[in-house]
Amino acid sequence: MESIDKKDLSERDICTKYITPAILQAGWDLNTQFREEVTFTRGRVIVKGQRSSRAKPKRADYILYYKPNIPIGVIEVKNNNHTVGDGMQQGLVYAEMLDVPFVYSSNGNAFLEHDRAVTSGQTEREIMLHVFPSPENLWQRYCAWKGIDDSTNKIVTHDYYTDSSGKAPRYYQQTAINRTVEAITKGQKRILLVMATGTGKTYTAFQIIWRLWKSRIKKRILFLADRNILVDQTRTNDFKPFGKAMTKIKNRQVDKSYEIYLSLYQAVTGPEEAKNIYKQFSPEFFDLVVVDECHRGSAAEDSAWHEILEYFSSATHVGMTATPKETMYVSNIHYFGEAIYTYSLKQGIEDGFLAPYKVIRFDLDKDLMGWRPERGRQDKYKHEIEDRIYNLKDFDRDIVLEQRTQLVAKKITEFLEATNRYDKTIVFCENIDHAERMRQALVNENCDLAAQNSKYVMRITGDNPEGKAELDNFILPESRYPVIATTSKLLAVGLMCRLVSS
Repeated sequence: MESIDKKDLSERDICTKYITPAILQAGWDLNTQFREEVTFTRGRVIVKGQRSSRAKPKRADYILYYKPNIPIGVIEVKNNNHTVGDGMQQGLVYAEMLDVPFVYSSNGNAFLEHDRAVTSGQTEREIMLHVFPSPENLWQRYCAWKGIDDSTNKIVTHDYYTDSSGKAPRYYQQTAINRTVEAITKGQKRILLVMATGTGKTYTAFQIIWRLWKSRIKKRILFLADRNILVDQTRTNDFKPFGKAMTKIKNRQVDKSYEIYLSLYQAVTGPEEAKNIYKQFSPEFFDLVVVDECHRGSAAEDSAWHEILEYFSSATHVGMTATPKETMYVSNIHYFGEAIYTYSLKQGIEDGFLAPYKVIRFDLDKDLMGWRPERGRQDKYKHEIEDRIYNLKDFDRDIVLEQRTQLVAKKITEFLEATNRYDKTIVFCENIDHAERMRQALVNENCDLAAQNSKYVMRITGDNPEGKAELDNFILPESRYPVIATTSKLLAVGLMCRLVSS
């Protein structure tokens, strides 16, 4: 039988004949400890006119796991016409993204190992195929890198939640979860995660809480948000597996028989001492407090959120935000410390998990030059208008220019007519009154489609039950109506609105 020259083999053949056998021989489990050809990004969305495509996603030849969702190494393979180390630089890029210390490159002759943690005494070394490190060897070195000891090992390796749906964390969620659990097991009490809107902060919070709760390191948990719809979505979606162990604090009532508590922070605080129902819990009742959208007040020392955090100061506090606040008066970092992980909007777009955006600017004359009423000018209700110059910060707050609202509605409609009039669209307004006026203006600009279905344009604000009832239909791409939503703050806090144009 004619022997096959290794240089005639493809990259995949090298993997099948040399790399996979070397991994298996070292004791790695085929089903749980390594995966081949793992695509871990979607590829950037590239928009050209009315068409879109995706760039090539990032794909590792092998990812090594100590346990599912706990990656510790990457292997990049080239065919035998390359040198042993030709895949190293590509592997290092992947390793940094995946937050793993061990990178291997191979052409089928040997492995080049890069130890980012320098746990082996040197950064790079060449090793033969038959001496590839075992899972136990790499895990011991990983623990040395991360500072994990025997007392915390069982916690940081505790299983993620899984079900029959097959849903698994994305690579950056996995990193955020693992870093948070590791930090908590090492005694860190204040933790900040920065993740762009739309990247799954709530699901990340769920997996963090699940692992800590199931390992019993944290037995009672409080999850705080500042919008009722956020609490409700969290309870019925990502947090659903907590089942009967979970409750939502409402009607200003406290039941201490649960372990997972979800609350609108306004539901447990108030202007009077008697209304601060969180004080019905003892200060040591909660082991963990997770604050969603923590930039929206929890960092301010005089805020109600800070009051709650101060009361439960013995608990571990995890803050999650897309936009960390740093001003003279408010600081997330001052309270939580530097973020232990950041997944930015830019990275989300680059990876293809978030759609790129394009700013289309319309300069309105009154926005640019301001507006001053003639002396004695009255509004439509016969009230005299204060004689001063009004500019952009005044419009739709202190003064309403109806023609300006109509012009904005006209420009939005023209854009949709040039693209797709059924593209889901959010119009962010200054307040509820502005959202209602904008709804009216958009109905008039789209009277043909509004006549076909009254839900073509809807105001979805916190005070309007009819609009809030249509929120799920607006979010679902399969539901045609509503198409255009005018809102004030309800849709500005990271609700799960996939495939939505704005």
